[in-house]
Amino acid sequence: MADLRSDTVTRPTAGMREAMAAAEVGDDVYAEDPTVNALEAEVAALFGHEAALFAPTGTMANQLALQLVVPPGDELLCDADAHVVTYEVGAAAAYGAISTRTWPPLGAGLDPGVVEAMIRPDGYFAVPTRAIAVEQTHNRGGGGVIPLATLRELRRVADTAGLALHCDGARIWHAHVADGVPLHEYGALFDTLSVCLSKGLGAPVGSLVVGSAERIERARFLRKRMGGGMRQVGVLAAAGRYALAHHLDRLVDDHARAARLAEALAPCGVLAGPVRTNIVPLDLTGHRLDARALATAARAEGVLLSVLGPRTARLVTHLDVDDAAIDHAAKILPDLLAP
Repeated sequence: MADLRSDTVTRPTAGMREAMAAAEVGDDVYAEDPTVNALEAEVAALFGHEAALFAPTGTMANQLALQLVVPPGDELLCDADAHVVTYEVGAAAAYGAISTRTWPPLGAGLDPGVVEAMIRPDGYFAVPTRAIAVEQTHNRGGGGVIPLATLRELRRVADTAGLALHCDGARIWHAHVADGVPLHEYGALFDTLSVCLSKGLGAPVGSLVVGSAERIERARFLRKRMGGGMRQVGVLAAAGRYALAHHLDRLVDDHARAARLAEALAPCGVLAGPVRTNIVPLDLTGHRLDARALATAARAEGVLLSVLGPRTARLVTHLDVDDAAIDHAAKILPDLLAP
């Protein structure tokens, strides 16, 4: 079975399981778990920030970060397809009382000028804008990588308006590998980041919020309020540390396998855009099969894919997909997608 639904389906490797079993642990609510503390310090240093906080999920990490930069009742600007407003079940409103307004879904092709024109200042009974959020890489944007120059211009826009800038960096590791931008250069552009260990890096669970020491201390309180205070969680943090040490550089393999899939599917006319990282987006508009029918037919042939909409599907390469699985998918899918 070639499971190309998501990079969240990976299982811990043997080496990762050994690291988890050997982890030194303590009570993390008391900030006494040495493995968690080491992971937080390591990730903060990678991005050039003062501190980081381990959270059980990417959604919690994002929502903690948003509460740090947007006061209740004020506004966040983001992409209409952003994970923070599409896949986090209204958490910004439910937990942070945050109002959101979105620009059209442009994926990695966002225009800082469009964002700048949307900013609302204080006064006139309008909801004031307090922060901008971007996604790197962009999930529903087909794993697209926002160029460094675009992010720098967006940082200028935020600074000019006195706004915070947040990065949903669930797959920022892929952007780092694809474009060669050092992680600390990304970190320097953002007030807060969330970074995920359980997607491309292959850990079973966990994300981190990254920011200033003052903000992270506040995030620790908010994490407890949201039910995210954890105890001897070093067994999970150890998986994250192992992933950073052993699975970061190998992301280039996932990118190469995604490119092979894209090459096999290109004659079918269903690619939704260029493939830069580990996501192959499919647009089935006008095709005889809709996304659900394709997924059903592919499953019967041993290939799993994600349905994102009636005519939108996605293939994702990851740690548990080898060359043989790609060969199988590259044989089956073009046959199913033939006119």
